[in-house]
Amino acid sequence: MWIMISGPYRSGTDDPMIWAGNLAKMNEVANQLLLKGHIPIIGVNMALPVIDAAGQDRYDAVMMPISLALAERCDAVLRIGGTSANADREVALFKRKGLPVYLSVDEIPYSDETGGPG
Repeated sequence: MWIMISGPYRSGTDDPMIWAGNLAKMNEVANQLLLKGHIPIIGVNMALPVIDAAGQDRYDAVMMPISLALAERCDAVLRIGGTSANADREVALFKRKGLPVYLSVDEIPYSDETGGPG
């Protein structure tokens, strides 16, 4: 499955160290999903290079449109971390479509290709 990882990135702080920590957590979870045989998708990873090219003043115009477009192509979502209105928007999209919403990596089955742990 293609699984979107939704969690806080900026979420009300101007501290780039918190942003980096939040992104690192999403990337760590992405590795766990990959080990289970799934394709992890993180909207922030796709949007940040575009924001860097467009300028930080375009953050709001770029981040969610890219994240939501990616969400449209995923099979499920994994919601991690704390408070995030934008992550909640992504989750709502999956709920509306009747697609799986996971709250822990442990809830996600191994893909048929991996055959399980080990």
